[in-house]
Amino acid sequence: MMLNTTQDWHVADIKAALEKAGTNCERLANEHGIAGSTLRNAFRQKYPKAEKIIADKIGVPPEEIWPSRYSKKSA
Repeated sequence: MMLNTTQDWHVADIKAALEKAGTNCERLANEHGIAGSTLRNAFRQKYPKAEKIIADKIGVPPEEIWPSRYSKKSA
């Protein structure tokens, strides 16, 4: 899924991508031994572990889903 690379994906787009991948937050969290609410924290705040779990399932890097969290800092 290629979206605007300067904006974070909308939560609905992330959930839709997970559904297309055959899962949802609750099932994905259970597969990784964490609570669904813990995984969903990535929708609201930086949480690298959850971001990676979601991104791996969708098949894109976390930087593509949440570019604002991974933007390159100017030197």
